[in-house]
Amino acid sequence: MTGIKQLREECGDELFCAGNSTCAGCGLELAIRWAMKALGPRTAMVAPASCLNVVVGLWPKTAPAFPFINMAFAAGGAAATGIRAAYDAKGIKDMNVVVFAGDGGTTDIGIQALSGAAERGSNIIYVCYDNEAYMNTGRQRSSSTPYGATTTTTPTGKRQHKKNLPLIMASHGIYVATASVSDIPDLYDKFKKAASLPGCKYIHIMAPCPPGWRYDASKTVEIADLIVRTGTWILYEIENGKLRLTGKSRNLLEKAKRMPIVNYLTEQGRFNQVSEEDIQILQDWVDRNWEEVKHWM
Repeated sequence: MTGIKQLREECGDELFCAGNSTCAGCGLELAIRWAMKALGPRTAMVAPASCLNVVVGLWPKTAPAFPFINMAFAAGGAAATGIRAAYDAKGIKDMNVVVFAGDGGTTDIGIQALSGAAERGSNIIYVCYDNEAYMNTGRQRSSSTPYGATTTTTPTGKRQHKKNLPLIMASHGIYVATASVSDIPDLYDKFKKAASLPGCKYIHIMAPCPPGWRYDASKTVEIADLIVRTGTWILYEIENGKLRLTGKSRNLLEKAKRMPIVNYLTEQGRFNQVSEEDIQILQDWVDRNWEEVKHWM
């Protein structure tokens, strides 16, 4: 695993530049900055409708120092497939083609094009930065919003669990990885690996949102760390059908080593309406997810 000292030595210039209009403490900005440090400037990015479309800034002061294409909500996977085909037709083999989409544009509106790209084996990297709601349009629930979380469309708390899209994508037989902005070396290594592999790759990043999750902007990394240490978000990669725990999740397979989920819930205003029963439902869901992980190992 790449260490912090090695990261400092390896990483070059910023490719997602300062002056963008992300909110203070934005998990998306951390995710895309470090993803691009791993991928390098020979990268073309497709961004379906999301916060990313509006935080890149206005020309001539745009934040991306690489080719960046705004795209319709449902078309991320299809657009990236077309761009890859165009590069291949021109004999350009050293360009990474990446989709960087939110959870709404991935788990909901974009899943058809994503699944198609995975089934075809399109040589792209599809990234979901997951802030667990439609944050750009005012904090509506998505299928990635967790049980109990309040949004403008679930004012008393969502009654369904979060969709497990990484395992859905793993069923396509492709390389799948999860990541968190609280574990940058782990995130960096997974992007490096994805860029070296053929075919379609899927990376799902937990990227907390201070205004949407209702916590102080200074606590983004702390919140992202709690979601991992409670086992609510599991860091792993799946390659050739085998799952391997990574980063801070490597030592959490035993339930006794995981923090209770209540430690994570109480740090965010979006869970201020959960009952004791709701907390137990969420804890049971976390424990079931770990049992499912064991079957993939």
